[in-house]
Amino acid sequence: MPSETATAGTSLSPPRTHLHDLPDEILSIIFSLVTDIRSRNSMSLVCRKWAKADRSSRTTLSLRGYVGNLDRLPSCFPSVTNLDLSFFSPWGHPLCLFPPDPLSEGAHRFAFLAQRFPKVTSLTFYSRHPATVQILACYFPFLRSVKLVRFHQRITVPAGSDLIPLFAHCPSLSSLDLSHFYCWTEDIPAALQAHPASASALTHLNLLILSTDGFQSQELQAIAAACPNLLHLLASCRFDPRCLDFVGDVALLSIATNCNKLRHVHLADASSLSSPRSDPDADGFSHEDARISGQALEEMFIALPDLEDLTLDVCHNVRGAGVALEVLGSKCRRLRSLKLGQFHGICRGDAPRSDGIALCMGLESLCIKNSGDLTDLGLIAIARGCPRLSKLEIHGCHGISSYGVMSMVCCLRKTLVDVGISCCKQLNAASSLQALEPIRGRVERLHVDCVWGAPDSEYAAEKNTQDFDLNCCSEANEVHGFANCGTDYSINGSWGSEADGFMKRMWKCSSDCESSKKAGSEFWSKTWPRLRSLSLWIAVGELLMPLAAAGLTYCPALQEIKIKVEGDCRLWANLTMPAFGLNSLVRYPRLSKMNLDCGEVTGYALSAPPGQTDVDQWERFYLHGIEELELNQLDYWPLHDSAMNRRSLTRPAAGLLSRCVTLRRLFVHGTCYAHFFQMFLRVRNLREMQFRVDYYPAPENDMSTEMREDSWLRFEHELIHRPIPD
Repeated sequence: MPSETATAGTSLSPPRTHLHDLPDEILSIIFSLVTDIRSRNSMSLVCRKWAKADRSSRTTLSLRGYVGNLDRLPSCFPSVTNLDLSFFSPWGHPLCLFPPDPLSEGAHRFAFLAQRFPKVTSLTFYSRHPATVQILACYFPFLRSVKLVRFHQRITVPAGSDLIPLFAHCPSLSSLDLSHFYCWTEDIPAALQAHPASASALTHLNLLILSTDGFQSQELQAIAAACPNLLHLLASCRFDPRCLDFVGDVALLSIATNCNKLRHVHLADASSLSSPRSDPDADGFSHEDARISGQALEEMFIALPDLEDLTLDVCHNVRGAGVALEVLGSKCRRLRSLKLGQFHGICRGDAPRSDGIALCMGLESLCIKNSGDLTDLGLIAIARGCPRLSKLEIHGCHGISSYGVMSMVCCLRKTLVDVGISCCKQLNAASSLQALEPIRGRVERLHVDCVWGAPDSEYAAEKNTQDFDLNCCSEANEVHGFANCGTDYSINGSWGSEADGFMKRMWKCSSDCESSKKAGSEFWSKTWPRLRSLSLWIAVGELLMPLAAAGLTYCPALQEIKIKVEGDCRLWANLTMPAFGLNSLVRYPRLSKMNLDCGEVTGYALSAPPGQTDVDQWERFYLHGIEELELNQLDYWPLHDSAMNRRSLTRPAAGLLSRCVTLRRLFVHGTCYAHFFQMFLRVRNLREMQFRVDYYPAPENDMSTEMREDSWLRFEHELIHRPIPD
């Protein structure tokens, strides 16, 4: 037959090259370039060869399931180096038995775990008892990076008992993350001083502990003296001068002197980590001044020439910081990220030359919180001095208006992609989005406050009192191009000629945008084509539905939204509207992830007086319509009754969440009655579900929690063994 075909003049087609013909090494490299977990899982289902390539090339793995089933782990992940064990259920259950006998069942589990993952160098695990750390450190002695997780309260043990086994058995440890670990501040210096060689080897130390009031000055000095080779230091501090041993000049200079190799420094007051929002009616100045001088800041910056990332969120006034920031810009030439909280005088903006932050020319990320004297002129000067900014956050700066924000984004329209505006008195949702119009086509991440009222009119009245003479030149026709037009005007104040021309162009741009808004609705109907992540803050009782009318009409690429609700609903007698408006988010076609945080909303759980609405109805109000969204992942923080210390999922909330048929992952940061579990079995695509709260699973003698370990295990068994469509 082939000869007859050849005689007839037809040629045989050459064999096709298939992806299977690639060598296994190249196929493993291709798999390693795929970062999305679901995509990799789908690729591994194509054939056995692809499944083998996927398993052999995975370097990061997060294990979920019952802690007693560790002996069922597969042995096909030999290349895993980053292992996460913090999602085991029952959540927070100790991984070993007590006491830590090498022949105990817990020790056998860890031995089996070490055999299955021999190359692990980075480990994350939940530790309720020091014995867990001790056994894990014995079986994984080559660990380089460790993250400990514990939301349960610390048991009564000697100081440093949770960390001393880690330093004793892991001499190669270089990174330690305690940001999600409930412990005491005195535990860290005690453990570091007990093993000076291991402490000296540390290069990354994350101590942003939320469970304490922050580290004191003596503790920070001890940590800095024990870890001279630190490159990254993140710590929650006690900057309040009314407290004993508060952090001031001595502690900052000790850190800079002992750890002069630091590249990333994050020092934040503990209060800023727990309640970041400021009072919208305040003037931006706190009641107390921090004991941090400009001279100490200058000496600190001079001693840290390799600094790349700096955060100083003090929560107490640091006045006249402009000169110190000029030293920062001149001595730390590698600085790329800067976050300042409660710093004043950071940039005047009315001087003939640049000053303060405006001299940090290499900045790519900037966050300014609660700067009481920062004005639009200072913001514009920062934009001109820092032309590489791609991320900008403005929080609690009441001297900033939409005029200043628009002027700044006009200057940074080629680089700015991540913007956050919150707690600014003169900026509501509509004015913030209007000010971002010049970069609407570039923004990828955005945070705004859902304040629907009219912006404060004092700034507009002040602008009207100034004498502006706008005589446009021939180039003024390029309204939306923000051309360098040569208009003339006069304004009260002493500016340089260069600043005059820049301010003239920016004011013309804002005026033209106002005209286009009044001319028709086209200004607001434009899309945000690259916006992928949206973060919102909204007060209790306000609605979400005006969001589209404020300017976010169409976001075709939006995938993730975070909504933070705060307030006291006990001040509201009755609900006047049927729903919060989550169903209005169906206008965003690719929305798949949501964080709905109502954890800061306080209400009546079981003690509502006559005429008041309890949290059952409030949760119905906030979750109504969520089933209309095609969400794959949801994190939900229920409302709580602070008087009864109760944060539990109510019956309406459980019923509404069970209607989200597309959910694959559901995390409820609270607890739930066991008889509500059957509702969630209706979600046919649900694969992973957790109730995460600090007292779960509770001890048997604790009667304050609603569910137990055995009830959760029964639900998890039914969840795993039911048929799942995909």
